[in-house]
Amino acid sequence: MSRLLEVRALRKTYMTGPNRVEVLKGIDLELDAGTTTALVGASGAGKSTLMHLLGALDRPTSGTVCFNGEDIFKKNDGELAVFRNRNVGFVFQFHHLLPEFTALENVMMPALIARMTKDKARATAEELLTDVGLGQRMTHRPGELSGGEQQRVAIARALALGPEILLADEPTGNLDMKTSDGVHAMLAELQHKNGLTLVIVTHNERLASAMGTTVRLVDGMLEKTA
Repeated sequence: MSRLLEVRALRKTYMTGPNRVEVLKGIDLELDAGTTTALVGASGAGKSTLMHLLGALDRPTSGTVCFNGEDIFKKNDGELAVFRNRNVGFVFQFHHLLPEFTALENVMMPALIARMTKDKARATAEELLTDVGLGQRMTHRPGELSGGEQQRVAIARALALGPEILLADEPTGNLDMKTSDGVHAMLAELQHKNGLTLVIVTHNERLASAMGTTVRLVDGMLEKTA
């Protein structure tokens, strides 16, 4: 099994007025390709901050994140944007779908931004929406879909460019238990089918227990619990 992500001495500090707030205090983490990890911890512990750094949405104060052996934060902002688009899929608690576009158009969007041909982007999006159980809902706009269906569209969109890693931050935080269970099962199936490395921030203990590894963020540091 190959090492996909290696994090060393990762720190993130914010200035709030005159106050210096150290959110992450030297994180070390290793993720192998094709594995599943749950990231748990109290609210405000810095889980989302860590996810943003793993996905290069933000830069650390210090430390390194190596992806396939390359320190991603040696890239400039433009290179980081390309890296994110092509290598990382993001799913958030709020779907961030574009309301004026159909499910199909929303899923096509990352591929079109990456200059994939429209025909190929459409074919990929249709396949992904079928995979997440929305083959009959492709022409519906977000406002015509349930919360669970919207999250499935968001997951399909995150997979549009075939990322190596999928980062999901409380992906079922706004869903009822039955809908959450369906989304969890779908994520597991997609992870297995596509050989994804999956990292999920969650307060759901049942979901965490289904992951291969669970790590807990406590006082800015990680504790491996399983």
